[in-house]
Amino acid sequence: MLKGVPTTISPELMHVLMSMGHGDEIVIADGNFPADSHAQQLVRCDGLAGLPVIEGILKFLPVDTFVDDVAVVMQPVDKSATEPPIWTGFRRALERAEDREIQLTLIDRHAFYDRAREAYAIVATSETALYANLILKKGVVAP
Repeated sequence: MLKGVPTTISPELMHVLMSMGHGDEIVIADGNFPADSHAQQLVRCDGLAGLPVIEGILKFLPVDTFVDDVAVVMQPVDKSATEPPIWTGFRRALERAEDREIQLTLIDRHAFYDRAREAYAIVATSETALYANLILKKGVVAP
């Protein structure tokens, strides 16, 4: 145990975050996401909801400031569906952590899967909300 580290951040997850470089991406996946078959590195966060894991990650992970698509979500298959409610939580967590507005970039399901396969790591949560998957692009820590 360390002071100030959220209980949602395991030693394995902290190691992954510290090992990532600028521009690397991490996927925080819901319970329905095929994390094991898509991950180069898999971090299990069984029993945890996605948003608390995201909030914990954002305490340490700087979000990239050099590109626009730094927070990517999967477009619902039914394009006429209302926006998944959890996305409001994603935006709030990002804005609190970064002290700036960050837009969510929507990409279709298969493009999301392709991008997840290229990500540095996938964090598999037990989140039950639909479309509760988020890809974050790591930025730099300025002096």
